[in-house]
Amino acid sequence: MTDVRITHIGGPTTLIEVEGWCLLTDPTFDPPGRRYSFGWGTASTKVAGPSIPVSALPRIDAVLLTHDHHADNLDDAGRALLSSARTVVTTVAGARRLGGDAVGLAPWSVQSLEKAGLPTVEITATPCRHGPPLSRPITGEVTGFALRWPGQQHGALWISGDTVLYDGVREVGSRIDVGTVVLHLGAVQFNVTGPLKYTMSGPDGVELCELLEPHTVIPVHYEGWSHFTQGRDTIEEAFSRASADVRDALTWLTPGAPKVLSV
Repeated sequence: MTDVRITHIGGPTTLIEVEGWCLLTDPTFDPPGRRYSFGWGTASTKVAGPSIPVSALPRIDAVLLTHDHHADNLDDAGRALLSSARTVVTTVAGARRLGGDAVGLAPWSVQSLEKAGLPTVEITATPCRHGPPLSRPITGEVTGFALRWPGQQHGALWISGDTVLYDGVREVGSRIDVGTVVLHLGAVQFNVTGPLKYTMSGPDGVELCELLEPHTVIPVHYEGWSHFTQGRDTIEEAFSRASADVRDALTWLTPGAPKVLSV
């Protein structure tokens, strides 16, 4: 059994410390108050800042960047941090835009993190669709990441990425034994596109977790921005109606407070 220390910094940003590795997801460290454009008439205001400043982070071995083109997943301060990380893993399109040594992964492709004296971490890119059908040319490429290393008891640690519930995400359940899921929720909507959703709702998350049967479910990316339509209360209500195993798997992280989990 492996213990993992996870710190929710805010939004999609988590610090994952395991077996000597320091991994950071979707770095967002700008202060609150600014409104960011996402293109095609969509925009959102950041209403909460990070719980930990960049200066308090350990040396980052790898940034796991689900996508680079939306500021709620990579803002200016987060972008400045990338050059100090040993590795940046992201989408194929994102790696082209970022340049340098960024590694771009297509869905189901694999990248290994290796460092002397540490166990190898295998990263598998998983499918995402950041909006309704046919929206990918507008919303752009997004990826999730399934992390595996020796000694996991409950299965892979999966970061879902910003996605709606669709067959590509459901496929994760048939291809990967997921033990812990860092689940991006919030049911993102914009006035300009009406009822269309761009990330999963609480009920979507429950449906997916009933399929995955994970040991631990960690909601993230449901707070801190004005474009979220569902917060913690709505997510808790949805999971209260789930099966007992899924209901018991729900685990909340207090931003800025590390939590040690067995995986």
